[in-house]
Amino acid sequence: MEIEVAKRLQLTEEYYFSKKLREIDEMNKNGAQVINLGIGSPDLPPHPEVIKTLQEQAALPNTHGYQSYKGIPVLRQAMADWYRRYYQVELNPNTEILPLIGSKEGIVHICMTYLQEGDKALIPNPGYPAYASAVRISGATIVPYELSADNNWLPDLEELEQSDLQDVKLMWINYPHMPTGTLANSNFFERIIAFGKKHNILICHDNPYSFILNEHPQSIMAVEGAMETAIELNSLSKSSNMAGWRIGMLIANEQRIGEILRFKSNMDSGTFYPLQMAAAKALSLDKSWYTQLNEEYKLRRVKVFELMDLLNCKYDPNQVGLFVWAKIPATYQDSYQLADDILYKAHVFITPGGIFGSAGEQYIRISLCAQTAVYELAINRIKESLGL
Repeated sequence: MEIEVAKRLQLTEEYYFSKKLREIDEMNKNGAQVINLGIGSPDLPPHPEVIKTLQEQAALPNTHGYQSYKGIPVLRQAMADWYRRYYQVELNPNTEILPLIGSKEGIVHICMTYLQEGDKALIPNPGYPAYASAVRISGATIVPYELSADNNWLPDLEELEQSDLQDVKLMWINYPHMPTGTLANSNFFERIIAFGKKHNILICHDNPYSFILNEHPQSIMAVEGAMETAIELNSLSKSSNMAGWRIGMLIANEQRIGEILRFKSNMDSGTFYPLQMAAAKALSLDKSWYTQLNEEYKLRRVKVFELMDLLNCKYDPNQVGLFVWAKIPATYQDSYQLADDILYKAHVFITPGGIFGSAGEQYIRISLCAQTAVYELAINRIKESLGL
């Protein structure tokens, strides 16, 4: 018996990493011992007090039931306090914050709440593939906008003004930008809010990397008028080393929180109570936590720069976030060729920039989620494969 998949999935491919990791798994079964430098999954643990809170709460007899779709008040208050302390943004914890099971689900929630067939959404190229996937699943049409190094990987708003924006309902942006590591400034956020307001476009800002190798975290919600024009997603995955815990948040005005909750409440039943309490503890940590974390990432980034130099790739040393983005040498046709060359010859996996869109085809990305000794081993393998 054959059952055809729904139309919404017929143009939605399996995630690149899902397929590639299966291939790597087969290589490892045959003895390859591939070094994976492709995925941004933090290898360091959360703060000990966060783990202690989880353990203590999980040991209680009354913390295992279904939870509120809006999250517990303690967590929403912790999120509001975090935004006030680090972003200088005042939020009402009861009406302007929606805890999520990771911010990735928020991308789907937003698209499914606001988009349908006939609508259009602006998607960055290069950009996080989940934006395009969520738009496709919603039935809406993707309208890519190209980013380039010449414009510091920021949208060219003047060019967009000249394009056909009819039926464009929302626009995805992401700064610090993944995969390029570019920072946006308050002037850009002000301009993009004005753009959204002028054209009646909901600006959706995905903000999970603002603490990584960045001394001055920023939120688009600090801009006047942003609460009426924008939604922001944030996450503890990178900033608190809690990727597998699936704790995120959505910031929006009360009306939008209610609208998105109409979809979300039909998809899940809330996050495990001990996880929420542990997340509240993580959000209460002082700046020394982020400083210590970034000191480690600085050491790792030096090694990744060394690896990029070995591959004759060019990069901006001032980029931030959990990855290093670099332009490949002209000796390679595209990023896939370089990445496969390194994978099969040196058994080191790096990410081809082409998976983030056509504008990334001449770039590669390397994660900072490995110990310095692992990067040294990767460097030695690549040197050997190059005959150096």
